[in-house]
Amino acid sequence: MIEFQHVTKRYGSEMGLDDVSFKLEAGKIYGLLGPNGSGKSTALKMIGGLVHPTSGKVIVNGKKSDRRIAESVAFMSELDHFYQSFKVKDLIDFYSSQFQDFRMERAEELLQFMKLDPTKKIKQLSKGNRGRLKLVLALSREAAVLLLDEPFSGLDPMVRESIVKGLLSYIDYENQIVIIATHEIDEIEPLLDEVLAIQNGKIIGRRDVEELREMEGLSIIEWMKKTFKE
Repeated sequence: MIEFQHVTKRYGSEMGLDDVSFKLEAGKIYGLLGPNGSGKSTALKMIGGLVHPTSGKVIVNGKKSDRRIAESVAFMSELDHFYQSFKVKDLIDFYSSQFQDFRMERAEELLQFMKLDPTKKIKQLSKGNRGRLKLVLALSREAAVLLLDEPFSGLDPMVRESIVKGLLSYIDYENQIVIIATHEIDEIEPLLDEVLAIQNGKIIGRRDVEELREMEGLSIIEWMKKTFKE
């Protein structure tokens, strides 16, 4: 379980999150949806122990989130943090050395699935292939929590399709908590169990996707337009 208890985060005079409280449970895929600068990345970084609250608490599986929480949290950042001189296989080996839950057999399978050449240097990869590589690294771990920050940012439709297929094939739907933070939801709408709308650092709405469709006849996009307009 993940719990935010009255979490506020300030960056100087800027507000990243403003008194945010919510709980997330294992066995679900959540969409954290909102425009750029709404607080999505800040929330994910707090779960991953990369950013600390100004006030309040972030609890992940019964523990206060800090740097050590990386042992149980796999975080796919929107940004590239790769050693440019590394080959793809070097990066795979590095991740394997850092995380006990990293599964080399799964990584090799994912490299084939994503059509990535393990002998290529990182600096030779296109932006699309770098996006695929980031997903390989995240999905090769058996982490209790999987965080994907803007996984489709700047990627072409073919790469997006690969990412969605990868999620369908390699997520542990019963045991993992998966959070996808994005403002682009066309491709992932069928994956999501619940959605949280965030704007100006506040959670302004939360809905079960199936109930949203059956009771109100709304898609996630339609609900978002209605919610953010209000």
